[in-house]
Amino acid sequence: MEYNKNFYQIHSNDDIFQRIQSERGTIGYYDLPYQETSDIKAYAKMITQKHIVVVGIGGSSLGAKAIYEFLLPSNKYQKDLVFLETVDPLEINHCLTKLDIADAHLVVISKSGNTIETISLFKYLRTLIEINSDNCTVISEAKSGLTKFAQQQDIKVFELAENIGGRFSAFSVVGLVPLAMVGVDIDNLLNGCKRVSNSFFEQSNYYEPIIRKARFLVENKARFNINAIFSYSSSLEGFNKWYVQLWAESLGKININKTRQALTPIALTGPIDQHSFLQLIIDGVRDKTVTFIKIADLKDNTMIPKVNDKNLGLEYAEGLSFNDLLNKQADATIESVKIQDDIPCDVITISTVDEYNIAKLMFSYQLLVSAIGEFLQINTYDQPGVEKGKVILKESLQD
Repeated sequence: MEYNKNFYQIHSNDDIFQRIQSERGTIGYYDLPYQETSDIKAYAKMITQKHIVVVGIGGSSLGAKAIYEFLLPSNKYQKDLVFLETVDPLEINHCLTKLDIADAHLVVISKSGNTIETISLFKYLRTLIEINSDNCTVISEAKSGLTKFAQQQDIKVFELAENIGGRFSAFSVVGLVPLAMVGVDIDNLLNGCKRVSNSFFEQSNYYEPIIRKARFLVENKARFNINAIFSYSSSLEGFNKWYVQLWAESLGKININKTRQALTPIALTGPIDQHSFLQLIIDGVRDKTVTFIKIADLKDNTMIPKVNDKNLGLEYAEGLSFNDLLNKQADATIESVKIQDDIPCDVITISTVDEYNIAKLMFSYQLLVSAIGEFLQINTYDQPGVEKGKVILKESLQD
């Protein structure tokens, strides 16, 4: 008797690691930490405009935005990075009023070259200024219509490999080109990715923490199907949005057993959401895991001053830095969750605010999502649900 099966089952940690090893031959984001950046940096130095405007949506903008917004509060860049990522006309024109479009360089990003939001925005911008090789750069696949347009106009094109999906493209030309233009140290970004990648793939058993977490989430997904990150710094709000896309679009799939998988991402910011969502975590239904993210050193020593007015109270906080207060708030919230004894939680502490550390965090999350996808036996890298909506929109517009 011959027996074959294709149904869903939980594989061993070693099996999952080997499957991820095998993916490295076909999934492009794994190789990004080791890329050469000299061409990107040389080109970026040639850009003289003050405003770098990324015209893109979803994976074409969220990664670079997460990195830029993390770094911006503690860095003084000579240029600013602006993101046009919606077709909401109020937001488009509000954004444009805040910059001198004549002193802007457009970075138009669409993997397929026919993203309706991106191309519609680009067409509108062409009515405002003359688009040419001096004020525009295109990032797209080699054979896309957008690439062909750029080539005809002698506009610089950075080609995005077909095997790098949008939500895994933060450390490709999609993220590196606009970030380099404003002065971000892209080599230090890649060093952070490289540190995580080398440790995961080359150091014995280092992959275990990531794969163990992935395994726990998959084995307990029926009970804890909501995964919240609680980031204790407003500089991580861009990362939060990037995480939601990465998690939702990668893991909301139908597996080989035709079973619908659901790990729902929630992104919270401390201490703001202590005054709202924390109540639901502590006293609500036990269907959530929580990952706290702290930053040890925010590179800011602003203090809470001492005052001689007892009516204001809280004298015990005077003389404390806001950095320390923020982390003490995080620690108190973490402890309040831990003492419940039935809310799975973990803590990630970033040492400081720089390219290296945000890259380590983001690349670790990409590996975690890949591991979860292997456990679930889904295609982590497609998005058929999103594509259905695009088809319906196109049909409605053509009627």
